[in-house]
Amino acid sequence: MDLRYPYRLPDLPYSYDALKPILGEGTLHFHHDKHFKTYVENLNNTLQGCESCQAKTLEELLSDLEAVPIDRRDAVRNNGGGVYNHALYFCGLTPRRGSRPTGALAQAMERSFGSLESFRVQMKQAAVGQFGSGYAFLVRDGKGALSVVKTANQDCPLSQGLWPVLCVDVWEHAYYLDYQNRRADYVEGWFSLINWEFAAQRYEADGQSPA
Repeated sequence: MDLRYPYRLPDLPYSYDALKPILGEGTLHFHHDKHFKTYVENLNNTLQGCESCQAKTLEELLSDLEAVPIDRRDAVRNNGGGVYNHALYFCGLTPRRGSRPTGALAQAMERSFGSLESFRVQMKQAAVGQFGSGYAFLVRDGKGALSVVKTANQDCPLSQGLWPVLCVDVWEHAYYLDYQNRRADYVEGWFSLINWEFAAQRYEADGQSPA
């Protein structure tokens, strides 16, 4: 994900009806075309007039928020995180069902979690247990070890020195049209949509861990 100023709303990687019945067409239109787009617009507005910020990738900005001018820092955290987290979320979904982790990612998951089922349990607990809005992430540290973390609002693990591999968005706009208050059912459905090929590429990305 090469995200740089000026930021543009990327196309959805699949058709709006491709994730049915787990996620409906209305949800994807609303989530991608409205919410994601707003974060993109707000981030561009935030970075106007800040050449040092514009020269950095979004990963660089979020990995070192202390280097962002203080009068823009919260807006970069919120809107920059909104852009990065949404891009990761949508790329991490696929209409193809039934895939599993492979290669180095599969080996790392075995070392870190013991099994795919153990990962699912931890990820669901983090996603369902996140109070209010936020995310659950599968992240990699600088040594290649995996773990599950949850963040509030649009906070991104890059700011914690961790490399995000996958995420599930648990803001209500990500699922409310389809699931109302049944967040656990939405998260359970999300597991069947994971793009493990994308996740494997994220895990093996050379030199991308900020740790």
